[in-house]
Amino acid sequence: MSQNSIPVASLGFPRIGLHRELKFALEGFWSGKIPESELLETARKLRASNWLLQRDRGISRIPSNDFSFYDHVLDTAVMVGAIPSIYGWRGGDVPLSTYFAMARGSEGDGPADCGHTHDGQGMPALEMTKWFDTNYHFMVPEVSEEQDFALTSQKPVDHFLEAKALGIHTRPVILGPVTFLKLAKARHGTFKPLGLLSKLLPVYEELLRRLVAAGADWVQLDEPIAVLDLTEGERHAFSVAYKALTKAVPDLKIMLTTYFGALADNLTALADLPVAGLHVDLTRAPGQLDDVAKAVRKDQVLSLGIIDGRNIWRADLAAIVDKLAPIVAVRGADGIEIASSSSLLHVPIDLELETGLDADLKSWLAFATQKLSELSVLGKALGGDKAVVASEIEAVSKAIAARASSSKVTNASVQSRITTIGNDQKKRASAFADRQKIQSEAIKLPLFPTTTIGSFPQTSEVRKARSAHSKGALTDAQYEAFLRQETEAAIRWQEEIGLDVLVHGEFERNDMVQFFGEQLCGFAFTQHAWVQSYGSRYVRPPIIFGDVSRPKPMTVRWWEYSQSLTDKPVKGMLTGPVTILNWSFVRDDIPRSEACRQIALAIRDEVNDLEAAGAKMIQIDEAALREGLPLKHKDWKHYLDWAVESFRICSSGVGDRTQVHTHMCYSEFNQIIDAIAAMDADVISIETSRSKMELLDAFRHFKYPNEIGPGVYDIHSPRVPEVKEMMDLLSLARQRLQDRQIWVNPDCGLKTRKWEEVKPALVNMVEAARSLRREHVKA
Repeated sequence: MSQNSIPVASLGFPRIGLHRELKFALEGFWSGKIPESELLETARKLRASNWLLQRDRGISRIPSNDFSFYDHVLDTAVMVGAIPSIYGWRGGDVPLSTYFAMARGSEGDGPADCGHTHDGQGMPALEMTKWFDTNYHFMVPEVSEEQDFALTSQKPVDHFLEAKALGIHTRPVILGPVTFLKLAKARHGTFKPLGLLSKLLPVYEELLRRLVAAGADWVQLDEPIAVLDLTEGERHAFSVAYKALTKAVPDLKIMLTTYFGALADNLTALADLPVAGLHVDLTRAPGQLDDVAKAVRKDQVLSLGIIDGRNIWRADLAAIVDKLAPIVAVRGADGIEIASSSSLLHVPIDLELETGLDADLKSWLAFATQKLSELSVLGKALGGDKAVVASEIEAVSKAIAARASSSKVTNASVQSRITTIGNDQKKRASAFADRQKIQSEAIKLPLFPTTTIGSFPQTSEVRKARSAHSKGALTDAQYEAFLRQETEAAIRWQEEIGLDVLVHGEFERNDMVQFFGEQLCGFAFTQHAWVQSYGSRYVRPPIIFGDVSRPKPMTVRWWEYSQSLTDKPVKGMLTGPVTILNWSFVRDDIPRSEACRQIALAIRDEVNDLEAAGAKMIQIDEAALREGLPLKHKDWKHYLDWAVESFRICSSGVGDRTQVHTHMCYSEFNQIIDAIAAMDADVISIETSRSKMELLDAFRHFKYPNEIGPGVYDIHSPRVPEVKEMMDLLSLARQRLQDRQIWVNPDCGLKTRKWEEVKPALVNMVEAARSLRREHVKA
């Protein structure tokens, strides 16, 4: 770090490896192809590479313990001994087998007292949900009212010492105790996990003492719940926690880190804490800067998250310097840090790998590695070395100006079409009750109809064929023949086991968003820009850089082929506009709502073409609608209004006979049930198996009138649930819904599973539905 540089901090770096080394090591270990020692060695090399990269890019506050084999919240649960007894742990070191059983489930024997229905072999995984409003999934800790905590792992200490051995002094990152308990789930009863704080704090105190003994002088405690709407009791929990920690470990400085939004009403409570530093997110909440600067004490370090940890556009360095210079002048170099807004976990690793991107577009982007350099430049400029980095700042300004005036970004016809959207394009012609009667006569399905969410396993053969085709080793005709063969086999097998509504399997699709984005104008795609979604599941989010339109039909040909193979209905499968938006890196030069409406019009054209081709059912997946919900309640209505409107724009052009489905993943629905009802989909399928159908309570209390497919088995686990387990879940569903409303389906798409898991599970699912029909007849 330059003598005149402001300290710069990375709050966390992607753990997956430049070439997805962690993914391949994990999957090799899980399949038994590599030993545990090789997995551990791969992880060690990845950590070392990340630390060295950040040091070489000029980062002065380098994080450690930001690495995880699966999820940092799960790491914390294991570290403090919050391990449900189903996993067989009785104290001592926690083996990787236990850790991965909590993450993925297990096929071995074990008791079932984890709050999940379980009658067959194997252990279910912990519940999974989205990390705030990101597409990263975390494992939800489960705690009981009688919970005892213990320091069962000193991973943060081990990783600090590992970096220290390389000559790198790090700032360990640990999920804060208040956020950990706030995110935890009460295993039984209605008690609030935050009531366990006094039991948990001694474990954190012991860990921090061990870090001091190892040589740490700072620790980063992440408390992202500080940007939520908190109660007075929850604010008081921060006071209790941080007074205790600073008193117990006075030699360790705490950087309390918040992100994803503004502190707002929680600012005073956070600023009053006896911590050495406070980090705030100025990319998601730039308006809080003045209030924060006034509230944070002079003896505290104010960490300014000014480089976006969640999007990939280059930062306007000149504007940032102008904005922050007055604050730096007041507080001095010792009282300020410049940082990423959040962990860089949410962005790809290195733009330099993208040799195929349009040169102009590439000049507008910054991935994690480039963001490190942006931080370094800002540290020098704000520290008084502005002349040294003047040419770099000027180059960025020129790129930003070129983007603003580029013809590649704007499309006059798209902008014109947006202005002509009328109310008649935002609603179905008839009410659901009328549509339901018409659809029942037209489609003629049994009670408890069975279907799947859309995708079938993307086997190694499918992936190899796609890769060979992209490299030219398979001709278009050969690849087409292969896909037709896979599709026909899937249709025949679905007929054989007796599914009522079929899907074509999506073998031609690489990803549920990428497949569509590649056929839409205004999108760009990368080769190596992988981002972790959960565990070893990585995605390459599209980049929405310009106005969006659909040049030609995208799915009609494959639907027509699939439907020609069977007399049973085959669903047309589409990804909805809100999900495409939320699972992309979105342009930041227009409102997100406008970008979403553009996508909605493009999907509307596809929906109408599918109906014209004869599709009786069209599924428009909105897996990410809940995910995009703002973290502050006051902002919900605005988001939900345009999100629901976007769905209705794309779904409302069809006639009453056409049944519109949608699907939503891993979300809490209680607070947005009005918006879900306003979407007016004829059928919604949702994840419910891990929560034991608890998510259906929202639909029951609301008296949701439309039809629902509650997921009856967890597709994120390799275990195969037995018929009785699914019937038990469906029985719980029947306590909450009317029989005529219930569809039977898995939690989510089956793309990531193996056929040897999928086939017996779906056979059991069909049998569960048949058994329910027999029970219904007897009743």
